[in-house]
Amino acid sequence: MARPTAHTRRIAMATATAVVLTGGVAAAVFFGSDTSADGPGPALAHSSTTGKSDNKPRGAEPSGPGGDDSAPDGSDGSADSTGPAAPAAGTGISETIDHATESGGKSVSITIDDGPSPVWTPKILAVLKQYGVKATFCMIGPQARANPAMVKQVVAAGHRLCDHTVSHDEAMNKKPVAYQSAEVLDAQKMIEDAAGGGAKVQYFRAPGGAFTPDNRHIAAGHGMRPLGWNVDTKDWKQPGTATIVNTVKQQLKNGPIVLFHDGGGGRAQTVEALKELLPWLSQQGYTFSFPAV
Repeated sequence: MARPTAHTRRIAMATATAVVLTGGVAAAVFFGSDTSADGPGPALAHSSTTGKSDNKPRGAEPSGPGGDDSAPDGSDGSADSTGPAAPAAGTGISETIDHATESGGKSVSITIDDGPSPVWTPKILAVLKQYGVKATFCMIGPQARANPAMVKQVVAAGHRLCDHTVSHDEAMNKKPVAYQSAEVLDAQKMIEDAAGGGAKVQYFRAPGGAFTPDNRHIAAGHGMRPLGWNVDTKDWKQPGTATIVNTVKQQLKNGPIVLFHDGGGGRAQTVEALKELLPWLSQQGYTFSFPAV
């Protein structure tokens, strides 16, 4: 039997102590409350991330409504951490941050963050169904627990699930490994419990790109591929439908993983942008695919 490495021992110890440090569920640190038509729920902060490696501090800017999810080039700022790496032991899931589609070629992946929302998720699901597109929904654990019918609807429609942590803490990369473990694994359980029927969470997306070697290792070890993005629509800023559409068209050169939101505020502009973008992408010869696992 292979002797455990120091890194593996540290992860195991952190996971074992997560319950002690967090009381079993990572504490929610939502910023403010959502007073939009979405009803009660978290108004999530998005902060600037300018680092290029998940081994360095990220998200140095304080979280706030004027922040930005992405690096200056529109990516998730994690390009340096996406090189070849062995899959996590026992799962076959790579620890590297995914920026590719399953099908390859001229394809895109639609990813939807911060839900589920009882108001906006159904509207986005309707648009996706209209154009025959499957997407990946990156859910906040407590949001999934509060809206299990929505999670089940996402799964029933053939979409995939992604873990977007418990607290949407963009500074989680600066916290102890035990805290990171609880953020990832508690959210995974909440989402899978809400989904029911044995549905599995297949991806992990760190809020604001706050990936670390530790949280990527933890996620991959529990069957979740770390998921980045290449195109940041910044739709959470509600910049206008035309701006969201133009951002996607301009940033597609960065790669195929496109980031939208269905939670954290009013998402009418996102719904309208998807109505324009999905047929436009098809007209340009793109196909739709899930992110690579």
